[in-house]
Amino acid sequence: MFLEERQQCILDMLVRDGKVRVKELSDKFKVTEDCIRKDLGALEKQGKLKRTYGGAVVLRENMHAMELSQHKNIDIEAKRKIAQAAVRLIHDKTMVFLDISTSNLAIAELLVRDQREITVVTNSIDILVVLAHNPRIRLVFAGGVINKSRDGFWGGMTLDFISRLKPDIAFVGAVGVDVKENSVSTYDIEDGINKAAIIRSSKHAYVVAEARKLSTDGNYNYATLDTLSGIITDTLPAEDICKAAADYGIQIVLP
Repeated sequence: MFLEERQQCILDMLVRDGKVRVKELSDKFKVTEDCIRKDLGALEKQGKLKRTYGGAVVLRENMHAMELSQHKNIDIEAKRKIAQAAVRLIHDKTMVFLDISTSNLAIAELLVRDQREITVVTNSIDILVVLAHNPRIRLVFAGGVINKSRDGFWGGMTLDFISRLKPDIAFVGAVGVDVKENSVSTYDIEDGINKAAIIRSSKHAYVVAEARKLSTDGNYNYATLDTLSGIITDTLPAEDICKAAADYGIQIVLP
């Protein structure tokens, strides 16, 4: 096997498992451990992984902030699967909070065709517009100061309103979920403060996040995993991530 092929195999294993070990790679590729360390060193210099004692782990990315409108056409199938899983958790006659998130927008697009009578609270303009077409849904809008992306509201008025609610279930978006570090993150502090308040106020709160976000980070940690009821994602995460989630008592909800 050529050097480039071996290194690509190492990266593929990282994506699948979240980590690799020098000894296991040495045995798998029938090369010395020193050779594997050189491979890991080269891949780290290329910014493709992070070396650890005895191996390497996936390099968590900090994706550049994008407005909600720019996210709408990304990971469409993943968001559809997340929405289907989330809607199964919603019961008739309950209050649901959907915050500013394209995964939550996908949930709204399913709910608008639903026959259940529910109350939906949101601070997202897009979700408000979608759900306004279903007369069975009692729609409550959390207003305040319009955010910089101009797709929803945050600030003191929004926060005060959220703090007075007791939703039965809430779904909040995330930029990154670091299961091993017990953190959920976003970019904007104001957005994070809103999300944290929604989680505190709700009887059950779930983060909705595509599987790729289990390897990315935002700049502001707004919650720890042990404050959540679960994570709704589109594909089964690596075994070590599932184990870490179980240690926090967090349910991973799949389509």
